[in-house]
Amino acid sequence: MPLYMDVHELEGATTAQIDQAHAADLKEQGKYGVKYIKYWFNESHGKAFCLVDAPSPEAAQLVHREAHGQTAQRILEVQPELAEAFLGGGETDPSGAVLVPGDAGNERDSAIRTILFTDIVGSTNEALGDDAGMALLGVHNTIVRDALAAEDGREVKHTGDGIMASFVSAVAAVRCATRVQRALAKHREEHIEHPLKVRIGATAGEPIEREHDLFGATVQLAARLCSHAQPDQILVSNVVAELCLGKALLFRDLGDVFLKGFNRPIRVHAVEWSAVT
Repeated sequence: MPLYMDVHELEGATTAQIDQAHAADLKEQGKYGVKYIKYWFNESHGKAFCLVDAPSPEAAQLVHREAHGQTAQRILEVQPELAEAFLGGGETDPSGAVLVPGDAGNERDSAIRTILFTDIVGSTNEALGDDAGMALLGVHNTIVRDALAAEDGREVKHTGDGIMASFVSAVAAVRCATRVQRALAKHREEHIEHPLKVRIGATAGEPIEREHDLFGATVQLAARLCSHAQPDQILVSNVVAELCLGKALLFRDLGDVFLKGFNRPIRVHAVEWSAVT
């Protein structure tokens, strides 16, 4: 059956109410050939996201309507590997709520993700030839993947000249980017004949931001920030900087920037990675 993610706008709802609604869904789902798998709840924003196997969006809505009357505002068909790449496997508590990975206190996962892109500056293959270019790409891949492992990041895909990754924590994403730039700086000191430089961009958002596109606007903005960054620079959106308040990470406010594909200016911050401990 197709896999769907539905979005509920539930301002003022409590965790207990969401638990009860999900339990009611489980009681009714068999009538319509539906299986609700797990859910995320962002209590501060009043949004719930449900992952469901269903023959159709209408069948999933029928379960909600009969179980508790709280139908979804949006239902999006998703590819299993895409949902897995962005959101992870997701350990759940007994109610079916997804928990923050690795959190011993069983904190609930709000489904907000920070998306990060790296991009190698220039075409290494054209400048150095295929063998040397591929060797530098391998250095980039190793450095980025080591940093992802250290900061609990999830590689979504390789873009050819960079890597796209997803994080539960904005702080972890910035620390990962900092690790990458520091490791690359060390590599350049030791290999001055072939300096490898990378630009990085990151932003955070909820899993469904545009119809028919999982993480649509968030991914697009992270990619645009990466493209806008200078060599060796890490650019993040205002929401990432705000999520990192009080975490001993330093940012330089660059003001509002117009980026391709966005009608409004975006507040951009540069991470002062050389000063981060």
